[in-house]
Amino acid sequence: MRHFVQTYFDDIFVHSRASEGKTAVEAHIGHLREVILCMRENRLYANINKCIFGAEEIPFLGCFLGKDCVRADPENMCTIAQWPVPVSQKDLRKWLGLDNYLHKYSANYAEMARPLTNLLKKDAVWSWTSEAQQAFEAIKSSLQSAPILALPDEDRPFSVVCDASNFAIGCALLQVDAEGRERVVSFLSRQLKAAEKNYPIHDKELLVIKYALVKFRVHLLSQKPFVIYTDHASLRKATPSTHLSQRMSQWLSFFAEYNFMVEYKPGKQNVLADAPSRRPDYELAHLAYLEPPLYELIPEAYADDDDLAGLVEALSTPNKAVESTARQRSRQHRYLVVEGLLYYQVDGGDEPRIVVPNDEDLRHRVLYEAHDTPLSGHLGREKTYTSVARNFWWLHMYKWVRKYVQTCETCQEPAPSASTPFDKLTRSVSMDFIFELPADARGHTGILVFVCRLSKMARPAAVRKGVTAPQVAHLFVAMSFVITASPRPS
Repeated sequence: MRHFVQTYFDDIFVHSRASEGKTAVEAHIGHLREVILCMRENRLYANINKCIFGAEEIPFLGCFLGKDCVRADPENMCTIAQWPVPVSQKDLRKWLGLDNYLHKYSANYAEMARPLTNLLKKDAVWSWTSEAQQAFEAIKSSLQSAPILALPDEDRPFSVVCDASNFAIGCALLQVDAEGRERVVSFLSRQLKAAEKNYPIHDKELLVIKYALVKFRVHLLSQKPFVIYTDHASLRKATPSTHLSQRMSQWLSFFAEYNFMVEYKPGKQNVLADAPSRRPDYELAHLAYLEPPLYELIPEAYADDDDLAGLVEALSTPNKAVESTARQRSRQHRYLVVEGLLYYQVDGGDEPRIVVPNDEDLRHRVLYEAHDTPLSGHLGREKTYTSVARNFWWLHMYKWVRKYVQTCETCQEPAPSASTPFDKLTRSVSMDFIFELPADARGHTGILVFVCRLSKMARPAAVRKGVTAPQVAHLFVAMSFVITASPRPS
């Protein structure tokens, strides 16, 4: 009976479709009869007042399940809409607890809830600001207009839409129904952790892909291919890239379990998941690596670069005849233009990188972002080059990076020694015994361990069970004093 009966604790669900010449109603009556007979044989009783028969949809776990869709319970939506403004953290937790249960109906719930969850942090001072009120009303409005979600059909292909912002990541699981309409199966989002906020945008976009694959694993982990849409163009070539951090390498190893393709969808078309990063009240994460003025200046500077101006025009208007040199034509297959930015692919297995025109000021600003900012930390030549090369390209870029790092005033200052002063080793030593071990050739059945409390360096010494105080003192001198001066009294 399991193909038409599901159970959840003490609830029994019977669902039927037309089959074998029977209508859905006729098949359903037959299924109900089998279930009731089984309950009678096993002396299981049902409360008739709680039974629902012949319904097109039924309430279940705060939502209504139908033939091919699921929607939020109107009573829960009404409760959320009528909830008064919270006056304490306790009130806010109650309201967010109900909202969190329904967040799969909201495309950008995590980002909208950020001002409210900030009020619940440890040591946070309770202050209901206008920003908190706006978030409170935005969540109410979003959930009241919650869409009807489609039930997943495992026989049809899935697709995933992903996007990341400075504060949150979001994704949506989609599926095309029998009528060719793209339906949303589920929305998911969460706020970024403190360390994740420091990720470069490329890593944030990979993070949201990993998040989506983990959350939608039950639907996506199979031999059937599916598509992941992102508005970060370079992710289409992320997998074969030779410039990968350890974190990205681990994620790509996880991605290998899935059969998917990454396709670029501009932000204007990527409405479902891209909503969090299109809010006007904060800066786009896509510009986290490039400040907005610099992001706008790069396309403008192409016009002043004799080598790139014609190439950009040729790629932007392929049907227009544009004069170009033989060298440009031979390399044209390595370039592409996306939203005004020229990308270059160093080799067939590399991801496209933004081409920086021959403008000294622009190139120095790119190097400044990769080397001098607080998040960059004045890395060395090789690490700075790796950081820049993940996103940018221009001729002789390595020489630019080398010269920039060599002439950085901050990097030329002598760095303080990070090593532990040698004379402080073994100034404070702890010791302990371990007994009842198997005896060695000399009859030792225990170990006396000395540990330097500063360096945590341990030195073991074999002892017998009846070891005396003078023997311990001798071992103490032999093991602890050989490196430096004697320990100081505490």
